[in-house]
Amino acid sequence: MAAPTSWSRLAYSAALYALSPLITWRIWREQVPTYSRMQRLGMRLGPLPPAPRLWLHCASVGEVRAARPLIEGLLTRYPRHSLLLTTMTATGAEQAQALIHEQSASDQRRLVHRFLPLDYPGAARRFIGRVKPAMALLFETELWPNLLNACRRQGVPVAVVNGRLSPRAYQRYRRWQPLMANALANMSWLAAKSSEDAERFKALGCPAEVTSVVGSLKFEIPSQGKALREGEYLHRQWGMRPVWVAGSTRDGEEALLLQAHAQLRRRHPNALLVLAPRHPQRFDEVACLCRDEGWSFSRRSEQQAVTEQTQVYLADTLGELAVLYAASSVAYVGGSLVPLGGQNVLEPAALGRPVLSGPSIENFSDVAEPLLAAGALALVDSPDALAEALIDYLDHPGDAQQKGQAGRAVINAQQGALKRTLDGLGKLVPPSLA
Repeated sequence: MAAPTSWSRLAYSAALYALSPLITWRIWREQVPTYSRMQRLGMRLGPLPPAPRLWLHCASVGEVRAARPLIEGLLTRYPRHSLLLTTMTATGAEQAQALIHEQSASDQRRLVHRFLPLDYPGAARRFIGRVKPAMALLFETELWPNLLNACRRQGVPVAVVNGRLSPRAYQRYRRWQPLMANALANMSWLAAKSSEDAERFKALGCPAEVTSVVGSLKFEIPSQGKALREGEYLHRQWGMRPVWVAGSTRDGEEALLLQAHAQLRRRHPNALLVLAPRHPQRFDEVACLCRDEGWSFSRRSEQQAVTEQTQVYLADTLGELAVLYAASSVAYVGGSLVPLGGQNVLEPAALGRPVLSGPSIENFSDVAEPLLAAGALALVDSPDALAEALIDYLDHPGDAQQKGQAGRAVINAQQGALKRTLDGLGKLVPPSLA
């Protein structure tokens, strides 16, 4: 299907150029010293893995984590191909590098990370022309009109995998419906995670004939044996005390969690809170909050020991959240007591931990709903309610363990999207390259 008239994309590009000082300032802060900032303009990409190449784009940390089964599945199914992984954020880059280092030596040579260029027309053309991917894969909702147009012009098939479009995102995109229709007309295949997501994409202009429902890749969680072993070791180091982890917390949320922790410690005086802010730029801010409120805390980044006097353990590192969840009795997933849409509740559930969240979970409602139905996830709407739930779980460890096992069973039952996704992608790769 030919793309609709491109006036909307031209207007979009003009707006990008007009806003370029602000965009450049915000994006160029997302930097890792070992990468050239010129990658944001599709230049100085450095050595690329050998052709033929697949290209997969994930926005940030959560998407890289969720895409891991797909990344490993692509490397296995296409042994002649290499894979270029791009992210938009610095934290996503660090997560990608951690994932690469965990692969075998041969797969490390086939898997390379770079930053995604800003969606200026020239940068998009340079990037696609340099990478020359055999197939472009965009994870969830990464719809960049000029990059998609460059793929179409250079004959690169494009697939959206784990396609997700929340009601809030759909309303936002509807304001730019002609632009979205122009972008979605470039799709070779859109693999939606649910029928609701598929219908929203089609309403924005994605052709029905290229839209399929395959399920959510977020349920394709690999074995957690290593994390569980390391978590058990950590728990022993901490003295086998009651531990709860608050992961991926956001601005304004930590103060509420500390209120709940104070109430919990009145019932369980030796309870330890492991506090893991989502964004590294806030680590020092959260440390100051703990200090100002008079908490005895240790910082993981400084390898400070957790002693009997430690009340809060600040997990100011990256890539260790699964191990920290595994060291806990109960997990709280952040971005949800503040109205930010929540974070992925599956990671602690896959470790067999009962999960708590605030009421703002609209960004992850698809994975939250089956956990809620099974009783593996409970929602709390205030520090008082959070403290009450924590006390209940710590007072009744048998019930907590049962809810954790229910969450793991939900994840096992929901798997299968990876195979369906890989089978669908196999139709887009030229037979001579497969």
